[in-house]
Amino acid sequence: MKSQLTEGKVSTQLLKLSLPMVWGVLSVLAFSLADTYFVAQLGTQELAAISFTFPVVSVLSSIAMGLGTGVSSVVARVIGQGDRLRVQRLTTDSLLLSIAVVGILSSLGLMTIDPLFSNLGAQPELLPLIRDYMSIWYLGMVFLVVPLVGNSALRACGNTVVPSLIMTLAAAINILVDPILIFGWGPVPALGLQGAAIATVFSRIGILAASLGFLHFRERLLLFTLPSLNVLITSWRSLMSVGLPAVATNLISPLSVSFATSLMAQYGTEAVAGFGLASRLEAMALIVPLAISASIGPFVGQNWGAQKYGRVRRSLELSFFFCLVWGGLITVLLGTTAPEIAALFDNDSEVVRSASIYLTLVPISYGALGIVFTASSALNGLGKPLLALGMSLFRLLLLYIPLAYLGSQLFGIFGIFGATCLSNLLVGLWAWFWHSRQSYLDSEIVSEQSPPLPKVVLHE
Repeated sequence: MKSQLTEGKVSTQLLKLSLPMVWGVLSVLAFSLADTYFVAQLGTQELAAISFTFPVVSVLSSIAMGLGTGVSSVVARVIGQGDRLRVQRLTTDSLLLSIAVVGILSSLGLMTIDPLFSNLGAQPELLPLIRDYMSIWYLGMVFLVVPLVGNSALRACGNTVVPSLIMTLAAAINILVDPILIFGWGPVPALGLQGAAIATVFSRIGILAASLGFLHFRERLLLFTLPSLNVLITSWRSLMSVGLPAVATNLISPLSVSFATSLMAQYGTEAVAGFGLASRLEAMALIVPLAISASIGPFVGQNWGAQKYGRVRRSLELSFFFCLVWGGLITVLLGTTAPEIAALFDNDSEVVRSASIYLTLVPISYGALGIVFTASSALNGLGKPLLALGMSLFRLLLLYIPLAYLGSQLFGIFGIFGATCLSNLLVGLWAWFWHSRQSYLDSEIVSEQSPPLPKVVLHE
């Protein structure tokens, strides 16, 4: 298997990887915003209900993305080493692993809807709405996780175009079906929040079919021979050596949102709704850093496997610079238009106020947050996931939680949002400084490579 990312100009390669990912991430976020817009038309109660589901859905999505990160890191480095059969075995076994994980998580989720969201601060009158949404979402979780892992294998090959097209297809289906199922049309009854969940699951079915079809018919990455238990365990151990720390790293952000949501609940339903709206808009504002971080992992993985360390350093320098530029642009844009943007989704004055405060203050730190995303993804691609996890834990436990709690006591929602901004800035600065001083990224120094990948026994 050819290592597509180990030759050519670094900036050009990163651009080719990132541009399709910008479009793909934009498509996913567009359907998320469309979901929020349509649900907001149902009322503030429904918007608050879906705002409570956002951190939980983010946690489960982060687990899936962590699995995908493990696949991308391990597969990219094996591609750099030129072992195609091993790539096929790892890709196939990663899909089996994702199915097993879905079975466990969806079962636990269905059994804990009411106690979980009650502990997050949801009022009793919101629980039936949340139950309507999450019961369907849990049942359709397999259609989220399996294609996400499959698309990670495609990105590890240097192919970001097809995963982006697949995400675009899903977003288009969701946006078209959403209003029909939420509000009703012709013989289709109005299903409210249940309709939003069904539309999401329906669109994900298309992703699953497209992802598996391309993996098999185009890339020939799937094997249809059942592995022995020893082979399967060896593959899963290799994938989870990066996947488990990556899952933990990815959980930091939704856990932060969950903690912030519980703090915001004391200020009323409208404050929670405004925070949920701002969180959705924030994801759109971070589209370029998200695309860069999704692209940097496969790039550094292939080049690390091929022992081209200077290309790894150069890719990080360029990525950090792009994140800072984008963060500056978004800070100016949102700082001058936040109330108007929030009012497009909900005209409740308290909802608009809460969302506007967030969108004016927190974007100051988006450039630094992009550096954190990129640094984490690069460390995972290098096979150093524990360093990425340590950086994220430092941000959550030592900075964000104590600052947000103290800020809420002293300054209300201003203090909560200010804690988010300050935490992002401090960790982004630390990530930049730390990476700039690491000798393992110098092309002439090769002694501090990541641990060798566990060998996958392909035959008993």
